[in-house]
Amino acid sequence: MAVVAPSMLGADFGRLRELAELVAPHSGYLHMDVMDGHFVPNLTMGPDTIAALRGIAPLDVHLMVTDPLNFIESFADAGADIITVHAEANDTAASIDAIHARGLKAGVAIRPSTPLSALDPWLDAAELLLPMSVEPGFCGQEFDEGTYDRIRSLREARPDTLIEVDGGVTCENAAALREAGADILVSGSAIFGTEDPVASARMIAGLE
Repeated sequence: MAVVAPSMLGADFGRLRELAELVAPHSGYLHMDVMDGHFVPNLTMGPDTIAALRGIAPLDVHLMVTDPLNFIESFADAGADIITVHAEANDTAASIDAIHARGLKAGVAIRPSTPLSALDPWLDAAELLLPMSVEPGFCGQEFDEGTYDRIRSLREARPDTLIEVDGGVTCENAAALREAGADILVSGSAIFGTEDPVASARMIAGLE
């Protein structure tokens, strides 16, 4: 059964803790998008933001950064439960080792434009695989339809590894993503951009 991981990047930052507490009881994780202004052009939340939400729900930290080794310790200290790095970033192997050294689950992500084979070196090392369904950097992009086949391929190859999908996940495509084999559905705008974030989160998770 899949769980929803509301992307806090899509929430009103002035109400961040309030909204996190609202959706957490219906969520498997809170998804935290960390961007360095270099790997992607945007610049987002730091360790203090993650620490402010510690204890509400397990924290799924997605490092969209060029040099993840510079960030892992501070986000582990802030309370991350999963830390995902990009196969396109620097020092992927060392980053996975550093995440494991802190006793956390390690994830590896790729952009939609990156071949799925880029995950092959990390299939045995990572607890989570994330084929992104939009180009990283901004909320509200259109979903890449090729994601369904990528999820199916990963599920066939790694039946026991967590598969996460991030970007353009909505109430309309969530069921197909769950059916394809996704375990964690990350969604921001489709939850926090609606009048009833709880109902939207539950629908994406297949609870309603």
